[in-house]
Amino acid sequence: MARVGAAQRKALLLLEAGVALAFAGSPRTSFRIMRHVAREWRAIDRAVLRSAIQRLYQSKLIDTRDHPDGTTTIILTEEGKQRCLTYRIDEMSVQRPKSWDRKWRLILFDIPEKRRAIRDALRHHLRRLGCHELQRSVFVHPFDCRDEVEFLIEFYQARPFVRFAIADDIDNALHLKQKFKI
Repeated sequence: MARVGAAQRKALLLLEAGVALAFAGSPRTSFRIMRHVAREWRAIDRAVLRSAIQRLYQSKLIDTRDHPDGTTTIILTEEGKQRCLTYRIDEMSVQRPKSWDRKWRLILFDIPEKRRAIRDALRHHLRRLGCHELQRSVFVHPFDCRDEVEFLIEFYQARPFVRFAIADDIDNALHLKQKFKI
């Protein structure tokens, strides 16, 4: 399976949102989806989007249909739909390995106050991934979560403000081991 970058993941999720809109059961759900998609659409870099769509097409995750009026429709392939399910931001999870490698993953961030919404959303998603909050802007996880964290960083365009580190030891390791049941 071809590796998909963060911009491609975001493009896939935006395409999936279009599919979800088609199946929304109520006007309230439709408006909520449209609001989210509009916000993400405004935030995406158009050149990056074009490049991501080209790579998705080459990876056979999307297909295009040309219409007689000159328009083109981008359609998720079955593999693209499967990949979207993998990267649904609200359903992401960190896989627990059979044995722990005895490394701690630290996520540190310093997101400016003017980007408070991004900071709060990142905090929310880190908690959902099972990360433990050591301090207000420092989270820890014992298992490999780099891909998930990288996806969140790209999704929220927070790269300049977030750092990821791997540590061999933490002074409160005993407490964290109990928390994570390792």
